[in-house]
Amino acid sequence: MDTLRFELSSASFTSAVTASSLHSHSRYFFSSVQLGRVGSSSPAITSVSRTTVNEICTADELHYVPVPNSDWRVALWRYLPSPKAPKRNHPLLLLSGIGTNAVTYDLSPECSFARSMSGSGFDTWILELRGAGLSSLSVDTNLGKGNNQQRIVSNLLENFISVSERLENVLDGGSKILGMQDRLSKRAGDFKQRFELIPHYNWDFDNYLEEDVPSAMDYVRTQTKSKDGKLLAVGHSMGGILLYALLSRCGFKGMDSGLAGVTTLASTFDYSSSGTLLKYLLPMKEPAQAINLPIMPIDTMLAMAHPLMCRPPYSLSWLTANISAPQMMDPEVIEKLVLNSLCTVPVKLLLQLTTAVDHGGLRDRTGTFCYKDHISKTNVPILALAGDWDIICPPDAVYDTVKLIPEHLATYKVVGSPGGPHYGHQDLISGRTVCTMINTSSFIYESYRSVLYSTFHSPYRLGTKYIL
Repeated sequence: MDTLRFELSSASFTSAVTASSLHSHSRYFFSSVQLGRVGSSSPAITSVSRTTVNEICTADELHYVPVPNSDWRVALWRYLPSPKAPKRNHPLLLLSGIGTNAVTYDLSPECSFARSMSGSGFDTWILELRGAGLSSLSVDTNLGKGNNQQRIVSNLLENFISVSERLENVLDGGSKILGMQDRLSKRAGDFKQRFELIPHYNWDFDNYLEEDVPSAMDYVRTQTKSKDGKLLAVGHSMGGILLYALLSRCGFKGMDSGLAGVTTLASTFDYSSSGTLLKYLLPMKEPAQAINLPIMPIDTMLAMAHPLMCRPPYSLSWLTANISAPQMMDPEVIEKLVLNSLCTVPVKLLLQLTTAVDHGGLRDRTGTFCYKDHISKTNVPILALAGDWDIICPPDAVYDTVKLIPEHLATYKVVGSPGGPHYGHQDLISGRTVCTMINTSSFIYESYRSVLYSTFHSPYRLGTKYIL
């Protein structure tokens, strides 16, 4: 007999809605609590969701994969290959950046990295790491602990709401922006309803690397049955860092990575020699450790800041410039990115990633393994792309890692030109020209030959051939 089960999802802290209303608002992220019926003996690893959750997911299929040594199941969005395109030899796995979900690769039909790749014939999968998007906790998870941490985050959020309200009141001459107070109250209420999840946001970069990504790769490999058992992978920002780290670990251990080729977008092991804005994270490290702050509610904070980013008097418009170059993303796309694609992240993860801003670059959780020291041992072809106006991961930061890769395996390209278009951090996967960039510049495919040729012209061009 089927049992009624609530899946506590880590989707962005947005308001819960009834199942009936989901049908009139499909393709947007809504409920943090998903309601569905599952058989008592149904195996989680082989289930494909076709219930209300499919109204949230914009892909053709939604799969769930349990993560070992945790209470989490990661979500995999699948975009089936177009039957009109050449058949590809390998499936494609997409990894997004820190605190973002799968929708960053599919913000709209006009700027959808995922749909462009599936339209080119690739069986395309987007991984939502634990704590992102539709990834979920096991129904048996104990949620009754962590009161002290909850109070810390509650105070942080309430202070932020208070400051936001006062600032907007001053900027608007004493009257509220229409609907702002209601929206702030709703966001605060949604966040407080999720306090029980805070103790379970307890992972770092190495957990992603050692558990989430291998589980997803094994699952995709099993489902697609590629001839050689290998995958192609594209990673944006932290997603690319994860791919670099996987290649570094496997090279160090002399293991096969399971990857036929890798493309990294705005990614590096070491930001220390660049002018990245991430350096401003370093002063936050010691205070966060001192007060034992468990999470950073990036989604909630940016959602509250959104009106000040995109509406007069644009007092926080500089935040938009960190995301996208001017004219590269329509306002409604930026709004969807800010309001629907961001997630809460554990401070434990942020603290490990701050090592990438220190001299020597990213280290493992013990601080003894420097990932960039072993990327030279990889045998996997790598295409590394940088955005010319990216101030989060500037081109020189990207090249800092590329120069360590064997020359015959590496190709490096700065996307953009003096006369435009220009590419900020998010534009490489969500900008208005991303589909054109993929189909005519960055990826040129020779069908049925299992070889991808890059035709870039760059002073740092190191190689040209990629195995599909």
